[in-house]
Amino acid sequence: MSINSEFTVAHAYTYNRTSAVRWLISHIWRYRWLFILAFCLFIVAYSTFTYTRSILIGEAADVILNSSQYPDAGQALLVIGGSVLLLLVADGLSSLIASLSIETLAQRLERDAREELYISLLGKSQTFHDRQRVGDIMARATDDVRQMNGMINPGFLFIFDMVLGIVVPLTILATIRAELLLVPLLFVVSYYITGRRYARRLNPVVEAQREKFGAMNAGLEESISGIEVVKASAQEAFERQKFRHNAREYRKWFVKQGYTEAGYLPLLLYGIALGFTFLHSLYLYQQGIVTLPDIIAVMGLMGVLRFPVFISMFSLSLIQLGVASARRILTVINEETELDENTDGYTNPIEGRIEFKHVSFGYEDGIVLDDVSFTIEPGETVAIIGQTGSGKSTLTELINRTYDVTGGEILIDGIDVREWNLTALRSQISKIEQDVFLFSRSISNNIAFGAPDTPQEQIEQAAREAQAHDFILSFNDGYQTDIGERGVTLSGGQRQRLALARAFLSDPRILVLDDSTSAIDSATEDEIQKAIRRAQQGRTTLLITHRLSQIRWADHILVIEGGRLVAQGSHEDLLRTSPIYRRIFSRYDVALPPLEPALAQ
Repeated sequence: MSINSEFTVAHAYTYNRTSAVRWLISHIWRYRWLFILAFCLFIVAYSTFTYTRSILIGEAADVILNSSQYPDAGQALLVIGGSVLLLLVADGLSSLIASLSIETLAQRLERDAREELYISLLGKSQTFHDRQRVGDIMARATDDVRQMNGMINPGFLFIFDMVLGIVVPLTILATIRAELLLVPLLFVVSYYITGRRYARRLNPVVEAQREKFGAMNAGLEESISGIEVVKASAQEAFERQKFRHNAREYRKWFVKQGYTEAGYLPLLLYGIALGFTFLHSLYLYQQGIVTLPDIIAVMGLMGVLRFPVFISMFSLSLIQLGVASARRILTVINEETELDENTDGYTNPIEGRIEFKHVSFGYEDGIVLDDVSFTIEPGETVAIIGQTGSGKSTLTELINRTYDVTGGEILIDGIDVREWNLTALRSQISKIEQDVFLFSRSISNNIAFGAPDTPQEQIEQAAREAQAHDFILSFNDGYQTDIGERGVTLSGGQRQRLALARAFLSDPRILVLDDSTSAIDSATEDEIQKAIRRAQQGRTTLLITHRLSQIRWADHILVIEGGRLVAQGSHEDLLRTSPIYRRIFSRYDVALPPLEPALAQ
């Protein structure tokens, strides 16, 4: 199955993603030597040690009951006891190595699955992320991946114990006397039937349980992320009630799991089978078919069956949880993304010519841009204005392929953006938005994001150009100050200046400023505008703004209304020819030239 992705890892291991079970098997098969080692050790432990131990215990019973037939019964018992001790030590060592192998496999599977999911999330389009609830994604990346770990260890350990703990004793019983298999075989058949019915009842319960956990986690993340709004609106009680409801729904499915597990019948069937095996053995003894040591060995082997029957209830639950979690993770990984990174695409340096040809774009619920066409020459500064919701920001997001057009084409230097190598395209385009995102790292790391090896001198120079150097030095740790998640410890103006510094440092060929000075005072803005003018020299710059001071020095202006390009030209031309443009500036205390007669009518 081919999955498009914006980001791929070279020489990455290929997993089978056609189903959750195949995906898990391919992850396990990557470390098959660990799995095979553990399996072989368990087979050796059960088949050799269990068999020999049971036989030796039967021989010890025969020595005790018929001591007169042994010339040195004490010495024989000592040898048998020492042999049993050695077998138990060997059994413990093999189990230890097998457990270590399974634990290593489980940890590696968890690491690889989480890494695969993370890489997949990085490669999804913005459209995909717009549809997701962050809390649910976090639940899949943390708890669901952890459930897969538990499926391997102790889940697989229990499965080994369950399978080998049933097959090996029955095989040994057959070597003692075939007639002794009658009751145990009937029990195994009934055990298989009831165990399968139990698994079928349990599967939808654990599926719903994982979904409810994701919903609870998503609601919690939304409440914490929006805590400022929650407190400002005094909605703490409402959010508590919402979380309590989600937690109750999650708990409800745990209770249903408990009811399902309470109806687990194999343990009852085992007790019945144990009693009938003893009665059957006594009958065969009366018939002279088996001996008393045989009966002791048989009942010892039947006792071995109890543990695998008991743990099968837990092992099936762990396996079901692991598969359900894998299915939730694989659903995200297999989600098709609309963007292809086009690794073999165009990679030349950008000159800066941008051309929109009858571009349209929309979501499932409506059109955002409709038949937009214009051309921007290299080095030009273009202002994009329009009412809120007219499609200005979306227009700029199509240039770096945050979204792909649904109609028409966008050309950069005469090449369709979809034919560019995505990394080469985006590395030469920088965008600063009104809502600046900063990482919970040092100021220096935030400015140098994307270029971690940048010398400190260049970082400080970029900060000076963005008028951020002085306020950075006002902090005790200067450029090494940790700014908290999303930059919450900074003011809006400080965050925007750091974003500007980040853009200046990246030295883009195309610079997009989306109302990037909205949170900056007029005095600081004047200084930053000078820095922007220096930075835009030789670069194509797109400004989304309503500030007259910025619009006036644009080479070209685009007016967007209702997703359509309704006017374009210079500031003076649009004041004379565009009623919409004049309306935008009617609130400013500026003298407007008369509207051309043909448009005034």
